[in-house]
Amino acid sequence: MEKISFTPAGEQEDVEFYVIEETRINGASYILVAESEDDEATALILKEVSGDNAAEVLYEIVEDDIELEAVANVFGELLDDIDIQR
Repeated sequence: MEKISFTPAGEQEDVEFYVIEETRINGASYILVAESEDDEATALILKEVSGDNAAEVLYEIVEDDIELEAVANVFGELLDDIDIQR
């Protein structure tokens, strides 16, 4: 699994996550990440919010319930062997 580092807004230290899957829906890019490779790890769905010409890729946690449900369903279909619990 690929591991990526994020620097949360207002923070100095990076946080590392494992990328489980990625997808594009209606032109928006999403990634499903987890804090560890453990089967019971907490996962987050992140949406890319940086512009096309941005020097860095920026992601935000998907918090809108309708968007979160829709994207979680897509990841659930892509990942037959993973149970996504909300």
